Amino acid sequence: MAAATDRTSATRFPVQVDAALRGAGWQPGRWDIKRAEYWADTLREYASPVGHRHVVFPAAVEAWAEFGGLRVTPVGPGRHLAPATLHLDPLCGLHMARTLGDLGRALGTEVCPLGEEPDSAALLAIDERGRVYSLDHSGDWYLGPSVDDALGTLLSGTLPTRLTPA
Repeated sequence: MAAATDRTSATRFPVQVDAALRGAGWQPGRWDIKRAEYWADTLREYASPVGHRHVVFPAAVEAWAEFGGLRVTPVGPGRHLAPATLHLDPLCGLHMARTLGDLGRALGTEVCPLGEEPDSAALLAIDERGRVYSLDHSGDWYLGPSVDDALGTLLSGTLPTRLTPA
């Protein structure tokens, strides 16, 4: 059995990803909309010193409601690189409104913070269609078409797709 792709019968995630998420306190049906709405209000109210603001949309609020607040430690080795430790808290990107606005304009969409990879200081972001990105000192990365796919990429150590030239 290839643990990176095998799924348990009770979950939508690969075994390694499911184990990491459950170890962080996630379970199917987890939904904290009150906390997600607090984050949405905090982000909407923030303005940078020169007026850059966050845009909040349903895909972000839904991701925060299900995964927000988790500190996820990977389980097992990575497929291509070391799996990432995650802190899924959109306020990690509170002061990144301009950066996320710039990324959104480049991609032709709106982008909102999702959390961070604390070990590398990478910012995780989600767009209005639910696609997930990572921004770090080496460039911008596409992690997948959904939060589920992005969690799989990050927690299994799968090489993401670079958005910016090397």
